[in-house]
Amino acid sequence: MNRQFNMNEIVGTANILFMVLDALRYDVAQEQFLQGNLPNFAKHLPPTGWEKRYTPGSFTFPAHQAFFAGFLPTKINERITPRLFAAEFQGSESTTEHTFIYQEADFITALNNRGYSTACIGGVGFFNKKTSISNVFPSLFQESFWSPQLGVTEKNSTEHQFKLAQNWLSRVTPPYCLFINISAIHQPNYFYLNDDKTDNLESHAAALRYVDSQLPILMNAMPKDQPCYCIICSDHGTAYGEDGHWGHRNGHATVMEVPYVDFMLEGEKRSMVDYP
Repeated sequence: MNRQFNMNEIVGTANILFMVLDALRYDVAQEQFLQGNLPNFAKHLPPTGWEKRYTPGSFTFPAHQAFFAGFLPTKINERITPRLFAAEFQGSESTTEHTFIYQEADFITALNNRGYSTACIGGVGFFNKKTSISNVFPSLFQESFWSPQLGVTEKNSTEHQFKLAQNWLSRVTPPYCLFINISAIHQPNYFYLNDDKTDNLESHAAALRYVDSQLPILMNAMPKDQPCYCIICSDHGTAYGEDGHWGHRNGHATVMEVPYVDFMLEGEKRSMVDYP
């Protein structure tokens, strides 16, 4: 079993960045890494690239409900994936001495109650705050942001999201937890490659390359004198006709296999532990 970060040592002493690359499938993410097309993400990945994991949900809403309750994507070829953080739950087999356990129902509320400044920068429709269901996740945070500029139809959405994050980081009181739902890879993504309004694997990959190109905005905005624990993953993938499957909200491997990485930013350096 691979070691995990000790979240009991992290919570209260480090900032937290949780970024979800909405709809990104593992195989595309890993292929782009191996081809050298993700130079900025590569700075924060182990030499082997993205870790392949299984998502707890086949579309945005159930996946994020699970994430905020502490059920992050699970490891391949491991009977039980130790949980980083978890709401107290009798009979849980996935909590260890390194798991941060809290009485609250979700991790964000637990951080709110422990003095963290928390913010959500939304992306896809479940974060747009226009309906009751799309207020569920934003309402967990002390501050939440969404506008059409941050949404799935805006070609420069990631730039806008990261510049908003840059502004928030410049004024926030640490410790902080910043959550960002990246919308660019979610359909429609054809405009990162062509103008025929048809999404495909190539435009999916092009959208990821666009996100990578904007990553320095965010990483350069992170305070260099404060440690920050980072989780970057996808909530689900996207099928483009494989075995008769399209989109998501289905159980196909292209949907259920997602990329994952976590690491600690400390000053100008990063540290990682025991990647497979």
